[in-house]
Amino acid sequence: MDLATIIGIIGGAAVFASVALLGGNAVIFVSVQSSLVVLGGTLAGTLISYSFEDLKKVPELVKVSLQNDLMKSDFIIEDLVNFAEKARREGLLALEDDANEMEDEFLKKGIQLVVDGTDPELVRNILETKLTFLEERHGKGQGIFATMGQLAPAFGMIGTLIGLIQMLSQLDDPTKLGSGMAVALITTLYGALMANWIFIPLAKNLETRSAHEVLIKEVIIEGILSIQAGENPRIVKEKLHAFLSEGEKEEVEARINNNEAAPDNA
Repeated sequence: MDLATIIGIIGGAAVFASVALLGGNAVIFVSVQSSLVVLGGTLAGTLISYSFEDLKKVPELVKVSLQNDLMKSDFIIEDLVNFAEKARREGLLALEDDANEMEDEFLKKGIQLVVDGTDPELVRNILETKLTFLEERHGKGQGIFATMGQLAPAFGMIGTLIGLIQMLSQLDDPTKLGSGMAVALITTLYGALMANWIFIPLAKNLETRSAHEVLIKEVIIEGILSIQAGENPRIVKEKLHAFLSEGEKEEVEARINNNEAAPDNA
């Protein structure tokens, strides 16, 4: 589980609850009418914007945003450098067994294409096409939550207008004005809260994860093409290091050096 996301959600709830309780009467922040307007309106608007097939993936998207299984670019580069060394020593066909054992389907597909002797330009086109469709799928998931983040405050304002109309229709009874105004404002609060605490942060979370995955896939494409071209493993390493920060480069160097020293110490 991604602790940052979990802490953010729970921490936000704790802050809002604390503020409500410190005000003396938290019950005044509860309004079924306001909830129906904001949540119902947001859901209706989202249903109009996207197909039901797209919306069925929302639970899966929420699950993805809570997971902590981001691929490490430095580990991928280490694997690619090792593949380059093996291909240099034993030939590209020696990578076939490694490809069958890989969990990452994108890397597995790329190595298989190289082993099958596919033209380098075709390898790049196939992998970049897969990457383009990956970005489009991710963009749609991000768009769902971004849309909900746009709609929630708008329906909060609509609920406020409904509350004001109801309040103004009861001007002959001044005792109801205060409660009517409170309900109207609570609807705006619900809309702003849901947008800025849940929907927009989830969209940003998915966008960040998508950008990270795209970076990994770009590293894989460059590495696979370098391996296919028969480039020296040191050149492959230097080329792929351009995708890393200085700290990540040092970690890769240390692991590669340890791997090289291990056979000598055996």
